[in-house]
Amino acid sequence: MRRRHGPPALNAVPAVLAVPAVLAVLAVLLSLVAAAPPGHRPAGSRPPGDDLRTPAVVTHTLTLRSDATGAAWRGRQRVDFTQVAPEPLSAVYLRLWGNARGGCAAPAVRLTGITGTATADCTTLEVPLPRPLRQGESGSLDFELSVDVPEGLDRFGRDGAYTILGNALPTLAVLDGDGWHLDPYTRNGESFYSVAADYSVTLDHPSGLLVPATGSAVDTPGEPGRTVTAVTARRVRDFAWAAGPFTRLTGRSADGVRIGVFATPDITAEEASRMLELARTAIDAHSARFGAYPYGELAVVLDNAFWFSGMEYPGFVLDRVKPSALVHELAHQWWYGIVGDDQYRAPWLDESFSEYATDLVLGGADKDCAAAPRWESEDERLTSPMSHWDAHPGRYEAVVYDHGSCALHELGRLLGEETMAALLRDYARAHWFGVSTTAAFKAAARAVSPVDLAPFWREHRIDG
Repeated sequence: MRRRHGPPALNAVPAVLAVPAVLAVLAVLLSLVAAAPPGHRPAGSRPPGDDLRTPAVVTHTLTLRSDATGAAWRGRQRVDFTQVAPEPLSAVYLRLWGNARGGCAAPAVRLTGITGTATADCTTLEVPLPRPLRQGESGSLDFELSVDVPEGLDRFGRDGAYTILGNALPTLAVLDGDGWHLDPYTRNGESFYSVAADYSVTLDHPSGLLVPATGSAVDTPGEPGRTVTAVTARRVRDFAWAAGPFTRLTGRSADGVRIGVFATPDITAEEASRMLELARTAIDAHSARFGAYPYGELAVVLDNAFWFSGMEYPGFVLDRVKPSALVHELAHQWWYGIVGDDQYRAPWLDESFSEYATDLVLGGADKDCAAAPRWESEDERLTSPMSHWDAHPGRYEAVVYDHGSCALHELGRLLGEETMAALLRDYARAHWFGVSTTAAFKAAARAVSPVDLAPFWREHRIDG
């Protein structure tokens, strides 16, 4: 996501003082089932090399019903998962990112029918398991869910008749070799890190509201004046949707990707048409470079009232009418969506790569990277985490976006453009629906480089 400005990240606070009235402590449903047989790789399972990231083989099943406005949703969510790491798993953590703005005092996302302890301003719920899960065992959480979207247009927010539900659904935190990833929320960038999962979501809503969403949707009539939209999304890291009386424009890319542009009244028909045409071109251009877009459909929600330029979710992007932002968010379909990463601890792995991909589409590959801003302090790194950028928000875009894309252009000149293109294509294939790390990318680059890359890593402060 590329943002123009934003307040400091919200601080983590112990939520145990405020949570009992917010999250009812009732019961966890945990079902233990046999592990999949050796060699069997069900939908949502992880690629080789991701064996230490758990819980895995995650599926989310939801049924939600909205009020008349599309800003309040009630229903049920079930999360199924498998423990794939060798150590017993005694608890899991749900990330409730929708609570970041209101915190424990005014939570937007409430869970009932589940036992847990909330922390990190009620953006984390620790859920103990009835007994530790051994490697290969599976479990499920089943709870009632209510979502009340706060006022204020944001990736999770509403403005008048239009509601955006990004990061509205609880997701499972990741346990890997670095431990549990329970980082705080940031508004300057992203805090998100999850394994690719399957979603089956049923949205019951007024027929006058369109609900563009991650995945493929089928509408059927519901109660009088209502529509039931059943959405299926496979191997995605999150699920987002919107609700409102949007104007819809549809098309298909040359590669067959079905694209819907959903516009608010401040967007003219000509602007929506131009953005649709750009989406058709860009999605195919990224596919040609990094591997075919796997989701089949794409929803683009346009609103010039967004205070940021754009935001990405799998198969679903938010944008103002800004061509460079749209191409950038579509590049995120690969760099974070398909090739995942820890967006809090290594934001360059998706932002620098998406900005570089944007240059390739829009013709910015020959920009004068030698004149790009360098470093303001000894501890500033291209690979710095969001905790650093939250402390130095004015440097985030200049370093991670601008310097990061320039560093990748420079790497292309060192390797040769054909080698660089093959490196990114092969790297994406090797981490398809998996997770990228700085160390893995550096190793892949070294393996194809005709020169010693150590001076390059030092110059661009790419640590790891």
